[in-house]
Amino acid sequence: MVDNPKHIEVQILGDEYGNLVHLFERDCSLQRRFQKVIEIAPAPSLKQKTKDALYYYALRIAKHVNYSCAGTVEFLVDEQENIFFIEVNPRIQVEHTVTEEVTGIDIVRAQILIADGVALSAPAIDIQNQNEISCNGFAIQCRITTEDPQNDFKPDYGTIIAYRNAGGYGIRLDEGSSYQV
Repeated sequence: MVDNPKHIEVQILGDEYGNLVHLFERDCSLQRRFQKVIEIAPAPSLKQKTKDALYYYALRIAKHVNYSCAGTVEFLVDEQENIFFIEVNPRIQVEHTVTEEVTGIDIVRAQILIADGVALSAPAIDIQNQNEISCNGFAIQCRITTEDPQNDFKPDYGTIIAYRNAGGYGIRLDEGSSYQV
């Protein structure tokens, strides 16, 4: 049993030429009904030793299968910072945006270029090695969901009658279709 786990994900990029990098980690622990609600990059409460182990494991798994593309290696980390592997998602995930914000790397663009045979080190992507990638500041993603608070917050649907975007310096909006009636 894993007590009070944190759900930690490590974003990776790999190309067809054996080049592989991690784009640090994000904490996706705040969830309701197994759906992520808030993601934070980097994970603010992990020791650097634990983060380094997560990067090592993520890259080792990806290297073992000659991974090529963008992907996410997911782990649980318990209170003592023991690490447990969950899965690899070989795709872009909704929470990739917080990683983009702290690394400055356009993961969607990189994924498309990699699928077209471009190397990570090519000018179009321009990631020469792991040491060139830095994590700057923090980013938080909050998902707005439709739930019914009078029915144990179960998922709900309906007509949007009012909606106002957040805005201002440092605010990035990635939204589905929403409109006011």
